[in-house]
Order: sequence, then C-alpha cells, then structure tokens
Amino acid sequence: MLVERGKLDLDTRPDGTPYNLRQLLKHTAGLPDYGRLREYHEGVAADAEPWPEAKLLAAAQADDLLFAPDQGWSYSNIGYMLARRHIEASTGRGFSSLFAELIAVPLKLESVELAATREQFSRIHWSAARRYHPGWVYHGCLIGTARDAAYLLHAVFSGELLTAETLRQMLDRRHLGAAVENRPWEDCGYGLGLMSGSMGRIGRAMGHSGGGAFSVNAVYHFPDRDFPITVASFSEGNDEAVPEFETVRLGLSR
Repeated sequence: MLVERGKLDLDTRPDGTPYNLRQLLKHTAGLPDYGRLREYHEGVAADAEPWPEAKLLAAAQADDLLFAPDQGWSYSNIGYMLARRHIEASTGRGFSSLFAELIAVPLKLESVELAATREQFSRIHWSAARRYHPGWVYHGCLIGTARDAAYLLHAVFSGELLTAETLRQMLDRRHLGAAVENRPWEDCGYGLGLMSGSMGRIGRAMGHSGGGAFSVNAVYHFPDRDFPITVASFSEGNDEAVPEFETVRLGLSR
C-alpha cells in the first residue's frame, strides 16, 4: 500500500545494504534467521526480557550472508525485522500507527493490535501467553481473532486493499518444491510475504503459516472454490501442519 502511494520502492536498498526490500520480503536476501539460536530459545523458555536488537543481530551473525542476494532462498525473520525498520524510517511513523490507519480502521478489524507488552499478550486465548513477552518477535506480532485474520487476508485478494498489479507482484513467487511430507502442500513457493502453491483437492492456496512458543496458525485464501474463500485456523502446539489441514477441511466444507 505504501508502494502504491509512492512512499516506498521495493527495489531500493535500505541504508546501502546489498539487498533490497523486495528481496527481504521474498527471503532471497541471504540473511540468516534467529530461530536457529539455542540461546534465543532458552531466553524465551525462561520468560526473560527480550534482547536489544543489536545483540540479536550480532548473535545471528546477520552481517554474514548465507548467499548473495537473489542467489538462493532462506526464510529469515531478521529480513522481516529489517523490512519493518525500513518502512518506519521511510515514513517517519511506527508500524502500529501505519497498520491502524491503512488496514485496521478501514476494514474495522477491532480485535487486531500490535502486541508490545506482556499485559497485551495476557489477553489472548492461550494460557501460556501469560509467560511470554511479544518483544521476542522482533519483526512485530499482531494479535487478534481468527475471524479478523481471515478477513484481513481476504481483503488483500478481493481488491479492498491493493491494486491488481500490486497483488500480481506479491504472487510472483520463487518455486520451492513439490509435496511437503506430512503437510497438505503438493506444490509450494514464496512470493512477497506470501506462501503460495497448491493443497490437493482445494487447489491453489495463498497465505501464511506461523508458529511460536506455544501456538501455531494458518491463514489461507483458496481462489479455486466456486466462491473463493479465506480461512484462518489457530491451534495449540508447534506443528504447523495441524492448522494447515484444518484450513483445507473448512475450505472444502463450505
């Protein structure tokens, strides 16, 4: 939306880095991820205070790229963190304020907010959230209902938020492979912030799965149904396959 308003350019390199915003969103920048750090998970499990960003970047060795930009693919939450940092620097505004103005208010997503404190996290469904600081999600953690999550993604595909050309660029994906074992994917790839591919009888699927210390979720748009449908599923545990299969089941039942 900011690109459409001339506030951002996907092909600009933030602060002279070797990668651009498009590569950050597509995970082709070559950045490592902090999810591989044992000390990170130990801090989360101990309910410690989140590290300063500088400590996180140093621990993850973020300056040492895994490959040259566009010469590979590797999922990186650090990339999303740097994308958020670039958005805020370019606009002079915080992500929470931008999200509210551009998305939450127009779509009337009353449940959705950017969680920054333990008190905010203590209000969500999972009891384990009461022992978690959302600051450990360095790119930012939106919380809200499954209904609002589904409506947000549906708005992306129904034209309420983006032009057809912008959506086309989001769906321009890097193909990552065929079937994923023990998950519904029969073909998978990654666009600009969107997982996309096919999930058996329901056909094409575009959206995202995610997980944290105590819960997993999947939010997907299925355009090949007679009436395109968007489904969100939240679940306990750490297995992203559980909510993915549930979105497919619910999508086929409608």
